[in-house]
Amino acid sequence: MGLPDTSPTPKKDSMGMDYIAVFEGDDSDDGSVKLSPGKIQRTGVSSEPATSRVIRTLIRAPGTIQLDERRISVISMRAESWVQKVANVTTGSKVSKGQPLMEIYSPSVASAAAEYIATITSKGTSGVAVYGRGSRQRLMNLDVPDTAIAAMEKSGTVPITIDWSAPRDGIVLERNAIEGMRAQPGDVLFRVADTSVVWAMVDVAERSLGTISVGQPVIVKARSFPGREFAGKISVIYPQVNRETRTARVRIELANPDGALLPDMYVDANIDIGNSQPVLTVPESAVLDTGNRQAVFVEKGQGRFEPREVKLGHRGDGYVEIRQGLAEGDPVVVSANFLIDAESNLKAALKGFSDAGGQQ
Repeated sequence: MGLPDTSPTPKKDSMGMDYIAVFEGDDSDDGSVKLSPGKIQRTGVSSEPATSRVIRTLIRAPGTIQLDERRISVISMRAESWVQKVANVTTGSKVSKGQPLMEIYSPSVASAAAEYIATITSKGTSGVAVYGRGSRQRLMNLDVPDTAIAAMEKSGTVPITIDWSAPRDGIVLERNAIEGMRAQPGDVLFRVADTSVVWAMVDVAERSLGTISVGQPVIVKARSFPGREFAGKISVIYPQVNRETRTARVRIELANPDGALLPDMYVDANIDIGNSQPVLTVPESAVLDTGNRQAVFVEKGQGRFEPREVKLGHRGDGYVEIRQGLAEGDPVVVSANFLIDAESNLKAALKGFSDAGGQQ
């Protein structure tokens, strides 16, 4: 703590403090640190060679199941109608395409049907045939099911009521049809959704958006089915970030043939962004991260450890990719490296203090 001084033998200064032992070769220009065998054993310093391995890096994102909006159908009338009868179908029932849902009486449909039957049953010129095609188009414009039109053509008669059938296979989400009710144009009588394909809408952190892309495979796990996995692909990355959560919405298409995935069900998505090719890696515990730079200590033998700045890549499974700074086989310290770092900083501080004292 006084003026810088050296001694070839151990001694104490005027305040009774021991001089620090310095051995030949300890003061190296490469910034390496040398520890005695006893200190290495006491601190538990151990090293492991840098090796090539495949890193599996996963992005985990929570979300919910939503219906595919392209697979939802609404059944409504295009003309004033009356519901004569409703089939034994309720909200939640499974229906098949073409299955009758209700019987409808509509003056507009009946008029168009009578006109069409009259034209196709009469024997006339080609002009009558053209007029008949126009009458059929009028029925189609009123959204009369094809099965009902085919039945009219076969029987040659106009039924009092028309059977309205399901437009697709699916689940009845909404039933508003009641026997005897009057339905105005546009009133929703049934809403049917095909649930064989659903969407998982998940929230991915902003920092991970650069590592995902459309078409990337995803494994989705539902909290209601532990141990079961649903495979899908990213179909849309929505071009907007939530300013409060700093996440972006990602849409994943999932096959749902057995209907296990239900709307608004909680799910967790695992997106694998790792490289399938082996890369140079070290254990995560080997890296000293100061925020501005990352470094590891390379064991040089005879108790000497060299700090080496490195550039990092992907992380996963307890390992981190080394893109620059190490070669395969380099032994890096994986435990007690913070103690070596502290020893290095202490020696650097003492050396700087000694140099400053010598300049006075």
